[in-house]
Amino acid sequence: MSSAEVDTKCDYRMTIGLEGHVQLKTESKMFCGCPTTFGADPNTQVCPVCLGMPGVLPVMNRRAFELAVKTALALDCTIARVTRFDRKSYYYPDLPKNYQISQYDLPLSHDGRLDIETSQGKRRIGIIRVHLEEDAGKLVHAGSAASNVDLNRTGIPLMEIVSEPDIHTIEELHEYLASLKLMLVYLDVSNCNMEEGNIRADANISVQMDSGGAEVSSPISEIKNMNSFSACEKAMAYEAKRLARRLRDGITLDTHPKETRGWDEERGVTVGQREKEEASDYRYFPDPDLAPVVMDDAWLAKIRAEIPELPQARRKRFVEKYGLSEYDVGVLVSDRALADYFEELVKATKDPRTSCVWVTQHVLRELKSRNLTVNEFPVSPAPLAELMSMVEDQKVSITAAQTTILNVMIAENISAAAAVEKAGLAQVSDASALEAAVDAVIGKFPKEVAQFRSGKAGVVNFLMGMVMKETRGKANPQMVRELLQKKLS
Repeated sequence: MSSAEVDTKCDYRMTIGLEGHVQLKTESKMFCGCPTTFGADPNTQVCPVCLGMPGVLPVMNRRAFELAVKTALALDCTIARVTRFDRKSYYYPDLPKNYQISQYDLPLSHDGRLDIETSQGKRRIGIIRVHLEEDAGKLVHAGSAASNVDLNRTGIPLMEIVSEPDIHTIEELHEYLASLKLMLVYLDVSNCNMEEGNIRADANISVQMDSGGAEVSSPISEIKNMNSFSACEKAMAYEAKRLARRLRDGITLDTHPKETRGWDEERGVTVGQREKEEASDYRYFPDPDLAPVVMDDAWLAKIRAEIPELPQARRKRFVEKYGLSEYDVGVLVSDRALADYFEELVKATKDPRTSCVWVTQHVLRELKSRNLTVNEFPVSPAPLAELMSMVEDQKVSITAAQTTILNVMIAENISAAAAVEKAGLAQVSDASALEAAVDAVIGKFPKEVAQFRSGKAGVVNFLMGMVMKETRGKANPQMVRELLQKKLS
């Protein structure tokens, strides 16, 4: 057992396999033309196909298929040259036709991987398969008396990403989810908005312990429909402890069946729902209304060419090309749009390190305080580069640039030069004007001048501050310091 597999805070090891359900970025549903717009009034985005009316014929959404294959290629999966859709039969109130169109024995891909970085080093999480299916509807609970059914989600295109049971710690779980979500954003296959249900996860978890030199395993629990990273992590931590207690009581994988449970966010517990179904319970059979899909080399090459530089490759390139720290690169690459913004800024400034400081500190500060995304930020890389150039040329002070001038540029959506003029913050570098200000300060503060001349060199900072106040922050700090040193000495 490797150190990466051991939870050192307890006497058990958890084993987790995840099924990620990702809503694909399409304008229409998986097998009909109904829109996928979030937030529409209940049951207004439906048609006979997604309502499961008798005699209707589904037609596969080609774009959804392309996005799923693109993801599978990025996860280094083997792509099946022939794939088909199956009917997965089960009854639930929000599934009107009593079966879900999914993929069973001929999924579109299999045998992939996703590498993650943890405190114990790199870990490889196997990907069993990436396949397509349609979503079911949604039950809207109206108090204890009734539940209403909204079928707008019925038929939404879902991509299911099934991992091997290779996750053994909560840290690995977090890194897997974060890395997978970031890859999906870079691929632009999903909006990945968890508040809108774009990503949900089911997890299969068991725990193992040493018993008399042999390893024993708990029964497997399947935790359904967790819709946030936090929920997934808390649910796994809770369920691992619960299964460990059961294992200590002699309840093992050999004595008890698998169980499906739900996560109660308010109570912070998992809740039993039913015995877990096996594949045979769903009575899978090929969907007679959908033809198999055949992929050739030319089509796959076209999809592969659409894959952008992925996060791990970009992270490595930023370190090697720009000489940035791993931490700064992590901040930049964690948001594809932010990393794009940084690279555009570097093209204009030819200064990766200073550009990194501006983006990771000042741009991010403004984005956070204003609740904006990078794409909504009104100051594009070109005017920001202009402002940085003005600082470099000592036309404005760095302090004024990073605060007042940048704020004016954001508020007015104007260039750096226009913002400087509007704020009246052009830096004064005229020697005669600065000398007059320095002389005025020296005359006003004889006590501090005497302290400096008696050996208290730090007093010069106070006097500099007074000169900056005298010039309303416009004085060139370097010239002020040189003039003070000259006159005081």
